[in-house]
This record gives sequence, structure tokens and C-alpha cells, in this order.
Amino acid sequence: MSASTPARLPRDTQRLLVLAEGLARSGSQMEDSYWQNLLGSQLKKILLGKKSQSIETALDTLLDGDINVYETLVEHAETHSESLEIEVGGVEYDVLLFTAPIVAWTRYQLPSGKLTLKQRRALAEQIQQHIAAPDVRVALAPALASFEQLPQSFQETRQWTQQLAKQALGLASDTLVIRKSADAENILADVRFLTGALVAPKGAALFRWQTTRPDGAFISREDCHRDWLAGSSEVLVDMFTGCQAEYLLPDAFYINCREADKRIRPYALKAAVTWLHTAAHFPPQDLRAVIVGCGERAIEEYRIGFSSKRDDEVIYGCIWPVLSKEEAAIETPEIDQVDIPGEIVDLLKELGITDIRRLAGVYPIDFCDDCGAPYFPNALGDMMHPELPEETDLSPQHFH
Repeated sequence: MSASTPARLPRDTQRLLVLAEGLARSGSQMEDSYWQNLLGSQLKKILLGKKSQSIETALDTLLDGDINVYETLVEHAETHSESLEIEVGGVEYDVLLFTAPIVAWTRYQLPSGKLTLKQRRALAEQIQQHIAAPDVRVALAPALASFEQLPQSFQETRQWTQQLAKQALGLASDTLVIRKSADAENILADVRFLTGALVAPKGAALFRWQTTRPDGAFISREDCHRDWLAGSSEVLVDMFTGCQAEYLLPDAFYINCREADKRIRPYALKAAVTWLHTAAHFPPQDLRAVIVGCGERAIEEYRIGFSSKRDDEVIYGCIWPVLSKEEAAIETPEIDQVDIPGEIVDLLKELGITDIRRLAGVYPIDFCDDCGAPYFPNALGDMMHPELPEETDLSPQHFH
């Protein structure tokens, strides 16, 4: 056991830390292969075992430690939960869990996500034609899922991968069960994920952009995306009536979850300001927006509190999640970081808000003890429960 590995952790967690550290410190490809094989075997053992938080516990332990070890373990945990190898009738197959995110916002109501059999078949055909390589088998989940309905652990992700793989290979007829989403009808900006599995003979291409045209040139991702956008939006046009939607390129599960999380942030802010204007009757020019960074050891999210220019009561709020170490860095002159507050300010200005304030420091991530709603800042730096004036006769909503 490494001297840096806490001794009181469960044995599986300790071994993950030791193997991830070994791989992160490796100095050659040959040594990489050695550690990768051991780490992969340990991850598979945990993912296929009883319900366990060993991987998440190991990552939590590494949060304040060596970032290279943390990123090494994250990368391999994601790989072994979103992909696997399976043998059927003596033939080996590679399996990859993928998502095709649809980033959407509306003034009305986002779709619940349940797909008809006709829609599923049409979408599977679009995946076969424009995304999957030839001879790749496809299985799709029965509904478009929100963030909250996607797997919440590495083990659950692995279960989705396995079940969809079996469906694609005709080994199981049961469709994937997707948990119900809470408060879905109160969210006007969110992501809907078409989720599925691609199954290819071992070592063969999974995606169409891994294949070539007759002239030998590789098919481009851009061409695949264009064709997918045209085909899938036509299938789902009725479902997304009244919505502005952006169809992202289908890709591996975790990378597309991160990309969707990034893309939804400006949509959520636009939806908040638009709703305040059209439903709550607060024109942008009459609003004040206050931005604070919230977190414990570093900034984990920015909270934007909206108030009327006439007083300091918070009437609405929006959360802008932080998605990388660069974004999370606390603002000091010594740290070169992404200017997220500047991006928020620019977007608010585009939306017509001119009174924008950015408060210094890092605020705690506070929620209401009674209802669980997040608190948002006013111009004085007070974190408050958002409450619309009684005369609007509307309940405040929180966008993703």
C-alpha cells in the first residue's frame, strides 16, 4: 500500500488508489499496460459485484490530492462502465454506451421524454444510417432521459451498458427501466438524452466517422452531425413543439454528459430571463442580476440572483454549474483561469439586463431547510430564498 493511501479505507478502495497512482506515475507505455490491466481488472470486479461506492469513495479521497491520480482513476472508471466486451456464440463484441443529447428550452413545457415504438424504430434507423459504422447493432432506451434519470453511479452505468448490449444482440427482450423524473413540468430549460448501445465485432469501427468513403478519405464528424440533425429532428418535431432545441452529435456516454452540461448553462439563463419577462412581467431593463461564486474549498457553481431595481428582495435565481478545475479556480491574480463570470455578464447584457453586479469571495452552498430550494444573492450579498411578489400570483421555478 502506498504511503499516501489512507489505511482505514475499505480494501477495494485502497487497491484502486494504489493502482491509479502506479499508472499515473508510469514512465513508459509498457509499464502503462501493466498498471492498466491491473486497474481494469479491479474496476471490473467492483462494477460486477454487489452495490458498492468503492470507486466514488476513492475519487473523493483524491479530491485534495494528486490531480493526475484523480484524473487517471476517473478516466478508467468511466471507460469500464460505459464500455465492455461480450462473447456470444464464440464471437467477441465491443460495446459502447452512447447518448445523443438534445438541449432545449421553452416558454411552455418540455416533453416528458417517452418515445413511441414508431419513434424508437425511426431513431434507431437514423443512428444506423448516420452515426453507427456498417454492421454495428444498435439498441435504444425507451425514453429520452433527463440528467436526473441517467445513471447516478459507475455501477448503474455499467448495468445500462450490459442491458442495452444484450438487447442489441437479441439476448434480452426486456426494455431498460428509466426512473421517473421529479418536478419535470417545472423545468423550462434542460437536456433530453437519447441513450443506447453500439455493438460491433471486436476491434471493428463503432462510428461512421471511423470509416472511409470510396476515395479513401474518412467520413467527417461534421457530415454525420448534419445528417443526424436533419433526420432526428424530423422524427422528434412533434415532441419538441414550442421548444428551441439543439441536437448534439451522438457520442460516448460520459463525454456527452459533460458537453450537454456545458451547453445547457446559457439556455437555462435565457429561459430564466425570458420567463421573468413573459410570465412574471419583469422586463429585463427593470431587473438587477447579482452573481456570486459558491463552494467549499473552491468555486463549485455560480448563483445568479434576480431582483427588481426598486428593492433588494430576490425574486428569482439561476445556477451556473462549474464543470472543470480551470473554472473552479478561486479568482486571484496568481491563478490563470477561465473567466466564467465574464461569460455570464456578457449573456445577461445580450438578454437586456444592464444592472449586473459580481460580488467577490466564495459563498457557501446554502439551501432552504424547509423546501430545499437554493438561496440566491441580492446586491448586499445576502443569500435569500427567491420569492416573487404576491401580485404576480406565480410560484418561483428553478431551471436546471
